[in-house]
Amino acid sequence: MKYKCFVFDWDGTLMDSEAKIVSCMHAAIRDMNFAARSDAQIRNIIGLGFKEALAVLYPGKEEGFEKFVAQYRIYFLDEKSEASPLFSHVEPLLELLNKKSCFVAVATGKGRQGLDTVLKDTSLEPYFHVTRCADETFSKPNPQMLNEIMDFVGVDANETIMVGDTEYDLNMARNAGCDAIGIAHGVHDTDRLQACEPIKIYPDIKSLYHWVDNQ
Repeated sequence: MKYKCFVFDWDGTLMDSEAKIVSCMHAAIRDMNFAARSDAQIRNIIGLGFKEALAVLYPGKEEGFEKFVAQYRIYFLDEKSEASPLFSHVEPLLELLNKKSCFVAVATGKGRQGLDTVLKDTSLEPYFHVTRCADETFSKPNPQMLNEIMDFVGVDANETIMVGDTEYDLNMARNAGCDAIGIAHGVHDTDRLQACEPIKIYPDIKSLYHWVDNQ
């Protein structure tokens, strides 16, 4: 296999969490008395770090962002809220990559608390060698998350591939000098993914599984 390290985005790539994120954002917006935003506007910023996402939705309101994030997390981390499902074939894909002795990582716009919660809830944590979150470093499309992952596992950019559902994921890979694969069941449409020049775009994780299995 050409690639020694597979790096995955989380929301919209491995987990079908779009609806929950949008719902929690709307709830936090109401609590903060911010101007309403449409579902489409919120979906568009999924994948960015929280402060970067809020800067897109509410430019000039940076002084309220920390309180907004705290309010959002109350809803998202509520144990009574319905858990978001993984997309089909996620665990078989991660298991396959481990069997092929690949490094497997996550680079996500989620905060560390949110990622650790879903890793525990899904029991997927053992499959990953390293994870990076937007509140620990720079947000996508800055390449820093990928650079830190590659440094941690000791691989070069030409041995690393990023898998994601947004232009933020794919542009991060391009900025880091890595190849990328787009997954089309997430929040950005195929035309937006194609503009970032990934090596492939697959409709879903199952299709990616079959590609990896044939490498």
